[in-house]
Amino acid sequence: MEQHINTKRVVTTVTKTLTLDLIDATGAATPLDTELSYNPADPFAVTATFLTVAGEVRWTFGRDLLIGGLYEPTGDGDVHVWPCLDTDAHSVVMIELCSPDGEALVQARTSDITAFVTEMTQLVAPGAETHLVDIDGAIAAILAEAA
Repeated sequence: MEQHINTKRVVTTVTKTLTLDLIDATGAATPLDTELSYNPADPFAVTATFLTVAGEVRWTFGRDLLIGGLYEPTGDGDVHVWPCLDTDAHSVVMIELCSPDGEALVQARTSDITAFVTEMTQLVAPGAETHLVDIDGAIAAILAEAA
């Protein structure tokens, strides 16, 4: 965990660097360096930053997908996460990302995702996310923009 001191409060983020496997249409795997990050300033989201030869590609999606995807298939829209076994019968987590620009299927070792999720949920327990969101402030900002 990294800590950043702010004059108002301490903001702690969880960051994990790992290598995922990008799975192509034939089932072949290509290593893909990735950084997973969680910041309580956006308490419902996880960001995956994929480090490609063309540059960084960021996907932000619901942290509940990553938490639930350890145990059962989750996701309805652009992101799907589910537990699986790889070709060597090792436990992995599959993450499918879909956009108008294309699709990607990556797999991560379950132990890597579990370690990240454990740190993240120690920082902000499931169900406690709403305590970190300033709903009144967000509504006031939207109304101020509309005026």
